[in-house]
This record gives sequence, structure tokens and C-alpha cells, in this order.
Amino acid sequence: MTALAPQAAPQPTDEDDAMPPRADCTADSAGGLTFDMTELGDAGGTHLVLRHRDGLQEVRLPLSPAADGRLRAALPSSVELPEGRWDAYAQTADGEPERLTPGLNDLRSLVDRVPSGARGHVAVRIPYATKHGNLSVRSWLRAPHAEAGELHIGEDELDVRGRVYGVALTPDAYVELAGREGQEARRAEVHGDGAAFGFTVALPGLPQGVWDLWLHPAGAAGPRVRIARLLDDIADKKPIFVYPKATVETEHGPVTAGPYYTRDNDLSVTVTAATS
Repeated sequence: MTALAPQAAPQPTDEDDAMPPRADCTADSAGGLTFDMTELGDAGGTHLVLRHRDGLQEVRLPLSPAADGRLRAALPSSVELPEGRWDAYAQTADGEPERLTPGLNDLRSLVDRVPSGARGHVAVRIPYATKHGNLSVRSWLRAPHAEAGELHIGEDELDVRGRVYGVALTPDAYVELAGREGQEARRAEVHGDGAAFGFTVALPGLPQGVWDLWLHPAGAAGPRVRIARLLDDIADKKPIFVYPKATVETEHGPVTAGPYYTRDNDLSVTVTAATS
């Protein structure tokens, strides 16, 4: 039998060196984020860079040595992050920013989050993986904010429960249903208990189209607040929260109607002609 010569240990390849850096994210209940990643050579002058998709805004966070030879950057809730989608990069000294990929996301503190609303606004930051496998952060900054809760679709109506932050409900409160095709706006009566509110949408009264839901907590003279679902760990609700539709009779024939969340996680109602 011929003895086999010892095999050399595999050497790093250019492909290994080309692997993009990865960041783990931890969210806190106040709306802050912490990013942890492996060392990137010389840690001096290393930053985590968040760039808004509009290409005009940038937030730079210093990366400092943490435990286990890792680097850490913190985005506290007190640092304003304007609403939108922010792409994450790592940049060393004077080098070019390098796109980050997502590692482990600990978003447990975002589930059933109930902010105090004491600052008059609600700040939400949710890290997520893009369709290309990169790390981005979806940010919302609403002042005030109307959070959608339970939705119930009946035979011909939609019941919505929610909670308002940063403003008080008054007896003049109502919900506006605004049609995107220029239809005359509809109103729904609001009943409230403290910061909690509820209302019912009569589906047969809505012409075909998309109707966006707005809360007027103090009546026509007060703020106009988009109703949305933001206070959880899901960055994009539209493909996740799928609701049944009701088929109702109208003066123009049968339609199917039901709620959905837009790509910004705002609550809307769609009404389309029923198919036989």
C-alpha cells in the first residue's frame, strides 16, 4: 500500500477575502439600534455609515472595540433618523464604504412595543435584509402617530382598533377615508377610551379604488394623522399581513373590498369589481 503524502491546509482564496462584512443588530424598546461586527483591520477611524435612499442624507456612527474582538456602533433613539430606507455600509479610515450584509437580528424588544409618546413622536427603526441580501434599516418618525391594532372584516364592514400617540383624542375625532383617484372623501365616526380608539368602515358606501385611512384626533381643526402599523418587528407588512376580502353589493354592482398595508406600512382599503 502506498502511503499518502500529508495534505497542505487549504489557503484563503480571493473569494474568501471578498466576502462582505456582516453586522448583527439588536433593537431596544426605546427605538435605538446597536450594530456588532467583526474587526475590519485597523479599527482606527472606522465608521458604520447609514445612507438614505434619496442619496442626500447620511448618518455616520463610530465603530469602537467591544467584547470578543468585535466592533460596535450605537444608534440611540435620541439621534434623529428621518423617515425612509437607509442602506448600511462599513468604512475604514479613508477607504471606500463597503455594503454590509445582515447577521443575527435581535428584535424581541420591538414585539408589542408600547412607547410612552412623551416626546410627542414615535421613532421606529427596523433592520432588514434587502432582496439583494444587504443590510438596510427602515425608519419611521411620526408626530403624532396612530397605530393600527386589530382588524375585523365582517360581511359588509371593517372594524379597526388602534391607539394614538403624541396627541389627545377629543369628542370631535373622526376618521377620513381619502380616495387616491380624487373621489369625495368619506368619514367614519370614532369612539375612544383614553388613547385607544375604534371605528367602523361601511364597505358598500365606497366606490372602486384605493382609500387611505387618516385619523383626525381633534376634528377638522387638528392634525391629520396617517393610520399605520409600525410597532412590531416586521419591516414590510404588505406580504405578511394578508386579510380576507368581503364581497358586497353596491348600486354599481358587486365589489370585493378589504384592508391592506402599503409598502410604508400605512393602512388602506381597496375596492375592486367582483369577478364571477
